Amino acid sequence: MNAPSSNRPVIGPEVIALYDEYTHAPLPRRVFMKRLTAVTGSVTAATALLPFLENNYAQAAVLPEGDARLATQTAGFASAAGLVSAYMAWPKAASGKLAAVIIIHENRGLNPHIQDITRRLALAGFLACAPDYLSGLGGTPADEDKARDLIAQLTPATIDQISLGALQFLKHHPQASGKCGALGFCWGGGAVNQLAVVAPDLDAGVAFYGMQPKAEEISHIKAPLLLHYAGLDERINAGIPGFESALKAAGKTYELHVYDGVNHAFNNDTNAARYDAKAATLAWQRTVEFLQRYLG
Repeated sequence: MNAPSSNRPVIGPEVIALYDEYTHAPLPRRVFMKRLTAVTGSVTAATALLPFLENNYAQAAVLPEGDARLATQTAGFASAAGLVSAYMAWPKAASGKLAAVIIIHENRGLNPHIQDITRRLALAGFLACAPDYLSGLGGTPADEDKARDLIAQLTPATIDQISLGALQFLKHHPQASGKCGALGFCWGGGAVNQLAVVAPDLDAGVAFYGMQPKAEEISHIKAPLLLHYAGLDERINAGIPGFESALKAAGKTYELHVYDGVNHAFNNDTNAARYDAKAATLAWQRTVEFLQRYLG
C-alpha cells in the first residue's frame, strides 16, 4: 500500500473530526471550509490542508488496471432495485472455481480506490465484485460531494436489494464456487452488517468501521463476522458495546478488533490524513485470512 507523504503537516483531532462531519453529516462544502478556516486560523492554512484531508486517487493504483496477473471487467446484474453495474476482478491463473466476495464502497461511491481494493482481493485468490450502489441514479459521479449526496438518497430497502442481488449473482456465477462473502468500508461496512441480517446464505462478512445493526436484528445473523474499528472513531465506536453484547448473547461467531490511535478510514491509503500503514496492513492480513477460512 502507498504511504502518505513524510511532509504531511500535523493534523489535529479537531480537524479530523470536522472532516468526518463534512463527509458523513454531511456539511455543505462552503460551511466546511468556513469552519476549517476558523480552526486553522486562515484561508491559506485551510487550503493547504485540503490535499491531505481529501482522497488522492492518483495514489489508488497499488495494482494497476492492466496488471498481467488479473482479469477485470465491468459487469451488470439484476436486483429488485433494478440493473446494477459492477467492477469485477479475478486471478487469471485460477484453475478452478473461486470463492466470491462483494466489495461495498464508502459513501463516495465506486471510485478508483475501491476498484483497486477489488483487484487486491482478486490477487488474493477471490472472484471480487464491487457493485456501484449509485447505478440507479446514473452511476458514481467524479465529484465526491455529489456522490455523497446521492448515497444519502438511497433507502435502506434499496441498499439491501442491491446487496442481495449481488449475493445471488455471485452465488450462481459460472466462475464461482457457490461460497460468497462481503467486505465493506465505512458506509459499506454498515451495508455489510445489514446484509448479514437480511441474508442467511451470506457465508462471511467483514466490516471496516461500519455502523452496527439494531440490537433486535442481531438474532437473524448467520454469517461469521470480522469487525475492524479505529480507536479514535468516537462516532462509530459508540455502537460497539451494544453490538458486541448482542452478538455474544445470541451466540454469534465474530472477531472484533479495535486499532488503537488510528482514525476512521485508516485503511484508505489515498487519504494522507487518516491512513495508517501499520493498522491497514494488519487489518488486511486478518481480512484475507478470515475470508479464506470461511469461504474455503
